[in-house]
Amino acid sequence: MTTVRVVLPYHLRNIAKVSGEVTLEISGPITLGTVLDELERTLPTLRGTFREHNTGKRRPFIRYFACQEDLSHEALATALPPAICEGREPLLIVGAMAGG
Repeated sequence: MTTVRVVLPYHLRNIAKVSGEVTLEISGPITLGTVLDELERTLPTLRGTFREHNTGKRRPFIRYFACQEDLSHEALATALPPAICEGREPLLIVGAMAGG
């Protein structure tokens, strides 16, 4: 088992009724998809907030960052950097902003 840290945006922390970082225990390969799967399994109120229910595609205005890299357009099978897998850095899930 590997412990992965995840930082959620304020509004999703409120929905999930958590404060601060979320820690997840994941076995097997640590990919963007396995982290999101475990996050939705552990905090079921967040199902569908990151990805569309029927397609699994990232929802607009949600971004994923790992070690200062934007992974938002990467495949869910993308392996996360070692610093995330080792728990030294958190995966950041960010609510993007739009407008003028």
